[in-house]
Parts: sequence; structure tokens; C-alpha cells
Amino acid sequence: MASRHISVNEQSRPVLPRHAKLRFDETRQRWVILAPERVLAPDDIAVEILQLCDGTRDVAAIINALAANYTADRAEIGADVVAMLQDLADKGFLTEAREAAP
Repeated sequence: MASRHISVNEQSRPVLPRHAKLRFDETRQRWVILAPERVLAPDDIAVEILQLCDGTRDVAAIINALAANYTADRAEIGADVVAMLQDLADKGFLTEAREAAP
């Protein structure tokens, strides 16, 4: 299978790859990303960001939503969001949406 790692920027439309699922784990009582032979337990803020990574929103829209929700500086949130998403992409937990945005 070809690698689909991405370089995250504000135009990227990140989405979890088909082999990874964001689920609430009743046993652990927390959100986890499940992938073959891997489990990642993101913190609450990361979960909120990941829930917005649906392949239709670009990173700019995700940053705008978070900045509005938290009435925080967009540039500061933007740098943190891009860094977090890039880290997950580098580990294979995120990819770029294939279809064109509507």
C-alpha cells in the first residue's frame, strides 16, 4: 500500500485513514484512535480537533472554529493545530481527503 503521509497546512483537508477509527472506549472511559496493532489515547483538545477532521473541512476552517469557540488568538491556535495534525500525519494517523471539497 502506498504511503499517503501529508504535509499539513491550512489548505489540507485531513481525515483519519480507513484503517484508523476514533472511538470512545468504555473500558478506558476515554477516546482512542484504534488502528491495526496500535491504540492512541489523545487528550480532550486533540479529540475535539480530530472530530472536526472529517475530510470536508480544511485546516483553516478547523482553526477558525476553535478560535471562535475558545475566543482565542487564531495565530496561536493555528500553530498548535497544524503541529498536532502534522505529528499525527507523520505517525500515519491522518491522511488527506481524496475527493474534492463540495
